[in-house]
Amino acid sequence: MNLILIGYMGSGKSTLGRKLAKKLNHPFIDLDDYIEDQEQLSIPELFKTRGEIYFRKKENEYLKALLEDQDNVVLALGGGTPCYANNMALITAHKNATSFYFKAGIKELTSRLKHEKENRPLLNRFSTDDELMEFIGKHMFERSAYYNQADVVIPVDNTTELDVLDKVMSHLV
Repeated sequence: MNLILIGYMGSGKSTLGRKLAKKLNHPFIDLDDYIEDQEQLSIPELFKTRGEIYFRKKENEYLKALLEDQDNVVLALGGGTPCYANNMALITAHKNATSFYFKAGIKELTSRLKHEKENRPLLNRFSTDDELMEFIGKHMFERSAYYNQADVVIPVDNTTELDVLDKVMSHLV
């Protein structure tokens, strides 16, 4: 069984995915890291040199390949992955995959991401928390229809990592 983690940046997909994989004794793959390894460029460099369309096409190709070739893996997707190409349909149609949406609220995401703006190219242009919150709110509005197609929705606001891991594990029994 492949576990697919989706949600907005800062929702905990990578952090919790690594811990979940360790707990299950499964490999962990972060799709963005995988793409960077395959393309030998960072995501910001891919966007800058080859454009978003190229990135989204490659993201779709690598997601398909991972879903076909991997078994018993924890896969954390990029925040935008479910929203492009037919990615969410691929995930929901996959027989050996269960998708989990780590649902964080706009205020929680703003709180988590405001200290990471330098490391996140989409966010480093915002100088105030209000600007960041407005951007996240618009993004969440656009993306929620995709995210909510996940098999399981797990709210992550005001929870501990252990709480979230326990909720995921309860759906695997």
